[in-house]
Amino acid sequence: MAYSEVLLVKPVEGLGGEGDQVKVRAGYARNFLLPRHIAVPLTAANRKQVEALKKRRAVREADELNGAQELAKKLEKTSLAFAVKTGEGGKMFGAITAADIHAKLVAAGLEIDKKRIHLHTPVKTLGQHAVKVKLHPEVTVELNFDVVSENPIESPVEEKK
Repeated sequence: MAYSEVLLVKPVEGLGGEGDQVKVRAGYARNFLLPRHIAVPLTAANRKQVEALKKRRAVREADELNGAQELAKKLEKTSLAFAVKTGEGGKMFGAITAADIHAKLVAAGLEIDKKRIHLHTPVKTLGQHAVKVKLHPEVTVELNFDVVSENPIESPVEEKK
């Protein structure tokens, strides 16, 4: 199989960050990376760009880390509560999903990508729950939220005969 070495200009998930010199399949480089200007062929002239790209990458990553840490501090102070409709015995109608949590956070003024909220299964019970929000590879916050009933909980009535 033919391989070619390219210099990444933009970060690519699972491949590397800007300024990285990577070896990829020739077709992947020719058909995807090069036409989209994500990478450039590795030549003597392009090797000189490596230092500039690495400096820019270091500055960008430091800014992202600082932004994630500031957002983490705001998230730790945030408390969310969801009022849901319930039926007999406090059984919920529907569930709380990551999209619902994202909507509440946006309404609270926190801009977070929906993909960063890691809720493994939708919440279908009342009470206090926690969800992990991964803001950066090094910054993860556990966000607590409450699910309460909109209407008073009525216990099921047992019939005696």
